[in-house]
Amino acid sequence: MPFSPTNRKGTMSGIIFVAIFAAASTMVAGLPAVSALGISPLVIGIVMGIFYANTLHNQTPSEWQSGITFSAKKILRFAIVFYGFRITFQQIAEVGIDGFMVSLIMLSTTFILGTYLGMKVFKMDRDTSMLTASGAAVCGAAAVLATEPVLKAEEHKTAVAVSMVVLFGTIAMFLYPVLYTSGILDMTAREFGIYVGGTIHEVAQVVAVPASVPGAEAEMSNAAVIVKMTRVIMIAPMLIILGIYLSYSAKKNGTAGGGVKLVIPWFAVYFIGMAGFNSLQLVPENIVSVINEADTFLLTMAMTALGMGTRFAKFKGLGLAPFYTALSMFVWLVIGGYFITKWVVATF
Repeated sequence: MPFSPTNRKGTMSGIIFVAIFAAASTMVAGLPAVSALGISPLVIGIVMGIFYANTLHNQTPSEWQSGITFSAKKILRFAIVFYGFRITFQQIAEVGIDGFMVSLIMLSTTFILGTYLGMKVFKMDRDTSMLTASGAAVCGAAAVLATEPVLKAEEHKTAVAVSMVVLFGTIAMFLYPVLYTSGILDMTAREFGIYVGGTIHEVAQVVAVPASVPGAEAEMSNAAVIVKMTRVIMIAPMLIILGIYLSYSAKKNGTAGGGVKLVIPWFAVYFIGMAGFNSLQLVPENIVSVINEADTFLLTMAMTALGMGTRFAKFKGLGLAPFYTALSMFVWLVIGGYFITKWVVATF
């Protein structure tokens, strides 16, 4: 037990150690040159954690490992629940049925496509395939973090998925404004906003794209952010369905060991509940802002702790499969997302 009398001191020291790294990551992410690229402290945190894991790991007391593990597992679930304070059901209603349908179609098709290609075509393991797919389908690094405990995946697989999200999310952030301003995309400002929100990986990148378009209308920015947050809240039902699927697969393959235990990610259910509570608008906006800042820090701690468990030696054998899988999903998001957005807006 991490907080048993014998482990309590080491656990607390490990948590503080992770928090120091997270604080440094937050400071780096706040630098103008870094924030302009839309790179979140979560990404900085996992990079710093991986650096530690492959350089200074043997220089710290082994007793601290329980605190690092606690940050990667327990603090992660707590932070995902409070991520619900970023969303209200009113915001989702504002964007209309077309924004909702784009979010639903792009999330489901991207996750299924990425998982299939990763496992069947590029011969990756199930966990790396699903983690990479969830990052592209939902909301980048935060989605990878939320999916990891459902799969019970190893830290290095999470790191692989996050690295792919960062790479192609960053490319998208620079590509989309060029496609729009050049006239290649025949879209209104609102259509482009829905397209951006429905297909770009990270929330920060979605915010950055409309800001990069000269004279971008507020309608574009609002549509992009709201559609993106609709995708974010969909992670909860996605994880519940994934948990049911994993239980069914275990039963079908005879690996459940007798009775089949249904894997329900309760933190995803609580996440929806928190979003519902936030929709009541009982908490003042300034307090919600503080909660969101604190939650970002906790997510950064979790990501840093995951990075601290990632050794380069574990990457052997993966090759370019994660890159090919992520590239395939990126092509689908850019091209398939365009045609789906045009079709949905015209239909609904």
